[in-house]
Amino acid sequence: MTAQAVASLQSEVTELRNELQTLKVEGESLIADETMFVGQYLVERLVQLGVTKMFGVPGDFNLGFLDFVDDHPKIDWVGDCNELNAAYAADGYARVNEGTLGVVTTTFGVGELSAMNGIAGAFAEHVPVLHLIGVPSTAQQKAKPMLHHTLGDGRYDAYYKASQQFTIAETALNNKDTAAAEIDRVLTECLVTARPVYLMLPTDIAYERIPAKRLKTPLNIEPPENDQDVENFVLNEIVKLVEQAESNAVVLVDACAIRHGVKQEVAELCKRTGFPVYAAPMGKTAISESYERYGGIYVGSVSDPAIKKKVESAKLIISVGALKSDYNTGEFSYHIPTQQTVELHSDHTRVRFAGFPGIGMKRLLPKLTSRLQKFEERARRLEVPKFQLPVPKEDNGDITHSWLWPRVGQFFKSKDVIVAETGTASFGLLDVPLPEDSMFVSQILWGSIGWTVGATLGASFGALDRNFGRTILFIGDGSAQVTVQELSVMIHWNLKPIIFLLNNYGYTIERYIHGMDRKYNDITQWKWTHVLDTFGGEEGKTCKSYRVTTKEELSNLLDDPTFARADVIQLVEVIMDKKDAPRALKGEAELSGKSKQHPVLEF
Repeated sequence: MTAQAVASLQSEVTELRNELQTLKVEGESLIADETMFVGQYLVERLVQLGVTKMFGVPGDFNLGFLDFVDDHPKIDWVGDCNELNAAYAADGYARVNEGTLGVVTTTFGVGELSAMNGIAGAFAEHVPVLHLIGVPSTAQQKAKPMLHHTLGDGRYDAYYKASQQFTIAETALNNKDTAAAEIDRVLTECLVTARPVYLMLPTDIAYERIPAKRLKTPLNIEPPENDQDVENFVLNEIVKLVEQAESNAVVLVDACAIRHGVKQEVAELCKRTGFPVYAAPMGKTAISESYERYGGIYVGSVSDPAIKKKVESAKLIISVGALKSDYNTGEFSYHIPTQQTVELHSDHTRVRFAGFPGIGMKRLLPKLTSRLQKFEERARRLEVPKFQLPVPKEDNGDITHSWLWPRVGQFFKSKDVIVAETGTASFGLLDVPLPEDSMFVSQILWGSIGWTVGATLGASFGALDRNFGRTILFIGDGSAQVTVQELSVMIHWNLKPIIFLLNNYGYTIERYIHGMDRKYNDITQWKWTHVLDTFGGEEGKTCKSYRVTTKEELSNLLDDPTFARADVIQLVEVIMDKKDAPRALKGEAELSGKSKQHPVLEF
């Protein structure tokens, strides 16, 4: 049976389990005879799941539903500048507010299609997001008049069909009798699989009354149980491999360890076994970077040479939550033989060449830790190089990438949420050790430029929910121009992120891939220190803007206690050479350019 078939069966089992639990409590429910509107039911379920913010753009097909959101005391409507930014915000919110989901609400057709890029990114990177769409009434869908926002040909299901490519579950609430069950089904799928779901809410169904009794039964969002016999076999096989490796094993943690909620289990595995642990770029901060057995970031051939040697010389790699994309693996340059690899995933396990569908890591890891802790004494003899990045001494005053990233590393504090845009920022921060309890947020697989502005909005709200500290964004000037208007929403909500705007006069990552001096990698220069004021801030009072051109200017700013407190939203324009780039980006771009094999034209 394939992993997909097993996952489908597990989904059905979860749904039946929820239905059974509902039936058990119906007779004893204090609100069994009460009714509520479908729209109210949906909002209440989201609140139960810990959602405090709903992002989106109002439209005539969702306005009635939004009254329920506006009236609820425990959830806020966050109106965004456009649907794409709203989807990015829901994504960022879900990443920081681990254990719950992000929600983006759009209107039929024009709104939902605008959000689709953001939903696709959440799908690719395993982020639980509900895409809620207000759609025409059931009568209109049946009669198919030529309404606005339609394609004019009667295909009211066209957008639903398109969404199926980017969501793990979909539903159209066209029947009030099944509405509550369908809401529960897609929300459960969203959280169990850590993937986006799609929910169509017709204008009339939102105001249909249904029994409220299901709300007495919390949704079961725990992963399914593993088959005990198969799980025991897998555990035995892994123990044998560790024995054969003479305890020379390394843990390599990646994105899905974060997305599927096993950070604590991984930390316990590493602590009790003593195995050295490294992270892939998408797994940065899945394990504390101050942990003494943590060695840094492994990116195949792009890795720091010392890290590369340690990982690739290990006799066994225990990989947790891997997403082996190009930028996450140094253009697929891992030098780790399959016969020396164990892969733990949310819904399956691989031991060397053998696959075990349905054996998920959430249930497996605690048992694996118990079985492997006997190897701790030998494992701790393995040397782990200290993960550090000292600030280099450079003769000139220009702000270089080799100096910038270790210098801002000194600025970070515990519980900071650090958001890095695809390109110079995400690659520059890979080598920077981040403090205990901090969180690194980036979109390395999907890589939609501008994603971080909307994501910073959501991350800032998530940080407040989780009692994190500062939210700090690093973004290039080219990426910022795509989505910059969302800064106005941050100002409106009195959020206080620190934004480091790296002004390198265009698309530096693209320059290194192809076209270093081509005009298409240049952009129009903006007056960045005027942006916050333009978007509704009051410079010097509700916002502050800075422009730094030298190491001394930036260092002085970073050392300023008032700046570090982040009492207001702040933007720092950092002037950099357009042909300068971090070490890791240069290496990645070189490999990427070779793989794309762009011809060089000669005239």
